[in-house]
Amino acid sequence: MTTTQWWQKAVVYQVYPRSFQDSNGDGIGDLPGVTSRLDYIKKLGADVIWLNPVYRSPGVDNGYDISDYYDINPEFGTMADFDKLLAAAHERGLKIMMDIVVNHSSTENKWFKESAKSKDNPYSDYYIWRDPVDGHAPNNWGGFFGGSVWEYVESRQQYYLHSFAVEQADLNWENPKLRQAVYDMMNFWVNKGVDGFRLDVINLISKPASFADGQPNPGEPYADIGPLIANGPRLSEFLQEMHAKVLAGHDLITVGESPAATVTDAKQSAGLNTNELNMVFEFEHMGLDGNPAPELGKWNDQPVKLTALKQSLTKWQTGLHGTAWNSLYWNNHDQPRIVSRFGDDGPVYRERSAKMLATLLHFLQGTPYIYEGEELAMTNAHFTQLSDYQDLESLNAYHHFVDDEQRVPAATMLAYLSHISRDNARTPMQWDASLNAGFSTGMPWLKVNENYAEINAKQTLAQADSIFSYYQRLIELRHTLPVITDGNYQLLAADDAAVYAYLRQDADQTLLVICNFTATAQTRHFDQLPTTAKVLISNYTDDAGDQLRPYEAKVYQF
Repeated sequence: MTTTQWWQKAVVYQVYPRSFQDSNGDGIGDLPGVTSRLDYIKKLGADVIWLNPVYRSPGVDNGYDISDYYDINPEFGTMADFDKLLAAAHERGLKIMMDIVVNHSSTENKWFKESAKSKDNPYSDYYIWRDPVDGHAPNNWGGFFGGSVWEYVESRQQYYLHSFAVEQADLNWENPKLRQAVYDMMNFWVNKGVDGFRLDVINLISKPASFADGQPNPGEPYADIGPLIANGPRLSEFLQEMHAKVLAGHDLITVGESPAATVTDAKQSAGLNTNELNMVFEFEHMGLDGNPAPELGKWNDQPVKLTALKQSLTKWQTGLHGTAWNSLYWNNHDQPRIVSRFGDDGPVYRERSAKMLATLLHFLQGTPYIYEGEELAMTNAHFTQLSDYQDLESLNAYHHFVDDEQRVPAATMLAYLSHISRDNARTPMQWDASLNAGFSTGMPWLKVNENYAEINAKQTLAQADSIFSYYQRLIELRHTLPVITDGNYQLLAADDAAVYAYLRQDADQTLLVICNFTATAQTRHFDQLPTTAKVLISNYTDDAGDQLRPYEAKVYQF
């Protein structure tokens, strides 16, 4: 393996600014709020803060619709507030990774407003325009948020492509001028001193040469655009150009969100020697609990099968070892809370199962990402009515499947949202037991989880053997044990439906990681374990040997 890079030993803490800390009482988290909580993130031990988009935006998709890449959303503060945050983070040895969206922009962006005026202005080819076909949309593609991906504009008498909301127009990466404008904008932030980029749906930027119709799922009017545009023919070329024009010569951290990416795709995009990105976010392990009916996609409320989870994680661990780099995550702003999804969020086993899930993830090879509140074992919100939700994806899915198609009963769809909606991750950070969990003195933009009096940072930090202190220990081990960064990975007992166990090994030592995924006791014997082995970390205070207690996690070192 090549020399270990700093970002391979780093741990990233994700801040969703809208929900992290409000400083002015308007109910929306902001940049001064993030600055006021930097010591908390430093105390946890993280190295990098991934900041979800803070650019000027109409907020159709919570900031992933950027109207001005060079300005800060007034809801979050000013550029001066951003500069203060960056300086304060750097003073504490923390790095800031910006979230950048360059597959699409807001239709409020100056580029789009100009592009929409005519077919022969300087911005006319910054977006993907197509003529009508027989008086209707160019093809049958359907977007990630439902409906057709085509929207007609009278002034051009053409349709523009939008893979997401109608207000999010896809940028035309075939146009060299557009690409240079993107690189100029990224260099503006690099020159400000930011430490890296998380690139939103970056593997969608290279569209196919042909815009032929796709095959819809049964009973659906449109073909899912995702597989049709992901990992397109010029993706590698574009990423290498971005590397040459922005990233090269800077010691930055980069991660590309890559839905539908395979191990082969990631070996290229995140290759150790391909001059593209440091790592990608793959989605395979996050899609294992999707609905058996393909037309319902992710909307489901059934648990994941542990054997499937093992198979997926193992494929990525072994597939990228020595050639590319993994990103490791359970949670983010687009995924529900992991303790509610893969663990047990009831009062008896919430912390125990959260520690177990953390153990499993943090001993894998790759860079771990911790999402705000994960270190407190925050849970899904378990909202019971549609009016509690704000997420566009969730609301569109409800109306499509319940109202329009009458395919799913209302109560069932609400159960699906309670389990898997993105809003589960976006409820305000639970700081203490005061009004609105200490997040804001005003009415929060999204309801606070009702369990904030029992689950909050103040209570957790005061508790011995807390989930927070467990994360601190995991981060400390990652910083100090080379075997976690560089060692081989070997899955044990692939068909075991209750216990996930694996080895990490280098020339100097071996780690045996054992995780009981159930609320019942299990008996397991591991021949690989010598009598001289010591327990490196565990979510129980003693070692019961072959007896694994509910949600027990332990790591032996030998």
